[in-house]
Amino acid sequence: MPCPALPDGFDFTDPDLLHHRVPLPEFAELRRAEPVRWIPQPAGLAGFQDEGYWAVTRHADVKYVSTHPEIYSSYLNTAIIRFHEHMQRDAIDAQRLILLNMDPPEHTRVRQIVQRGFTPRAIRALEERLRSRALAIVEGARAHSGPFDFVTEVACELPLQAIAELIGVPQDDRIKIFEWSNKMIAYDDPEYAITEEVGAESAAELISYAMNMAADRKQCPAKDIVSTLVAAEDEGNLGSDEFGFFVLMLSVAGNETTRNAITHGMHAFLTHPEQWELYKSTRPATTAEEIVRWATPVVSFQRTATQDTELGGKQIKKGDRVGIFYASANHDPEVFDDPETFDITRDPNPHLGFGGGGPHYCLGKSLAVLEIDLIFNAIADAMPDLTLVGDPRRLRSAWINGVKELQVDAG
Repeated sequence: MPCPALPDGFDFTDPDLLHHRVPLPEFAELRRAEPVRWIPQPAGLAGFQDEGYWAVTRHADVKYVSTHPEIYSSYLNTAIIRFHEHMQRDAIDAQRLILLNMDPPEHTRVRQIVQRGFTPRAIRALEERLRSRALAIVEGARAHSGPFDFVTEVACELPLQAIAELIGVPQDDRIKIFEWSNKMIAYDDPEYAITEEVGAESAAELISYAMNMAADRKQCPAKDIVSTLVAAEDEGNLGSDEFGFFVLMLSVAGNETTRNAITHGMHAFLTHPEQWELYKSTRPATTAEEIVRWATPVVSFQRTATQDTELGGKQIKKGDRVGIFYASANHDPEVFDDPETFDITRDPNPHLGFGGGGPHYCLGKSLAVLEIDLIFNAIADAMPDLTLVGDPRRLRSAWINGVKELQVDAG
């Protein structure tokens, strides 16, 4: 098998790369020629004192790594594939308190508690309120007399309001969640001028806010998820600090990702007008899943090998970091017919946009799908003639497929 034709020094986690595009051609080249490839990095560049990581690009291999936490750990180096170069090791280790960065059995314990808030019954209880909120958001955007930013006026609002509804954050405080979560993940984008200290302060403020909320509910339980998760700590519930880190994860995993999926979905519709016409006329139930496959808001996470092992014909050593690239897996022609085609009727659609299965499969998948369905139904009803005004302005990031601005016009 010939070696893949990648430029010397090409790194899939280079934030300048995702600032301009998702490297789909390079992913395709690796899947064809070297589906598991060592990507060298200078020590310290990503916050880790090693020499690089293994890039895993095929759907089957990403799924295998995801479903074998005993071999591929989230805990050892966290799931974040690239921090900034000034990241200290103690700051990386502190992130092990977040569910995303735990391994079983501790992960199993915490997840069994927090998933009480994401039962089908809990999500159904939110549906009508979120439907009304989605319509109000879109009608508010439609009131603009000219172009407006789809990200801030539409895409960000429903995920924020859903989180607020879910965990009992007053709606007036949702902008705080938005600002804190943005600052925590924007360290690679110079436009935001977010320093390591500002990001850490934002995380601390969010955790403190959530811990105070948990403390209040312990004193005065209410009929909300916070009380369910924290009111009786000795009965298998979360401590206040655990709840704080859960809200921190939720503010990024449930806000940033769904916001970007909605934005990419709108851009896909407006650049594939036949799909928008099809959606408006038939509203396929398969739409949200295809939007998530197409967008893949989290391009990659990482795991760390707990032992010497083999993957894709390569010998992986204990302690090696392994990058699992969902964006590549979601375009694997071995799994998807015409993966470069945006097709809202695609079925089946075994994409890995919610993770590759296993213990870290997205806890809030059903809520994300509901939000995407509700917002696009509202847009199709209230702003059916929406048009694109400018190209999306992309986030500079090592692992998030983010859009900062998308100018549109309601017509």
